[in-house]
Amino acid sequence: MTTSNASDASKVEQYARALLEASRSEGRGNLDVQQMRHALKFTPEVLAILSEMQNSKEARLIQKVYEYLKDLTDGDETVVVDVTTAVPLDDELRGLVLAKCMTELKMPVYLVEHVEPSILGGIILEAQGQRRDASVKNQLVNIRKRLSATFMGIDTV
Repeated sequence: MTTSNASDASKVEQYARALLEASRSEGRGNLDVQQMRHALKFTPEVLAILSEMQNSKEARLIQKVYEYLKDLTDGDETVVVDVTTAVPLDDELRGLVLAKCMTELKMPVYLVEHVEPSILGGIILEAQGQRRDASVKNQLVNIRKRLSATFMGIDTV
């Protein structure tokens, strides 16, 4: 193990133990672990806003902001659509995706954009518990499965 990896592992352990100790001392048990897992999904913009609220001593308003946002989205029945692309969407493509989603879902849509270079290209859409994966990575995986099945003489249909 390199010095850097050993140092990182030590830091990870220290952070994890500190978080666990803090959550237990405040009676939250594993709640912080669950919240941290969800926080990993936040966009950098959301994390920046939450951090600013914390730094400006406005963290007490986070619950009220959440409730206000929930009222806004529940009131007009907006559907949140997670959009993952390999590169950031430009305004033209964002408009096309938004229009297509609104047509398909027949209701107002709010896009949450994620950039994930590992998908190589294409797009992944997630909304209302459904996922449509039209990424290059997924297409390559499917091609590989079909080729493997053909080579092995297995019908994949």
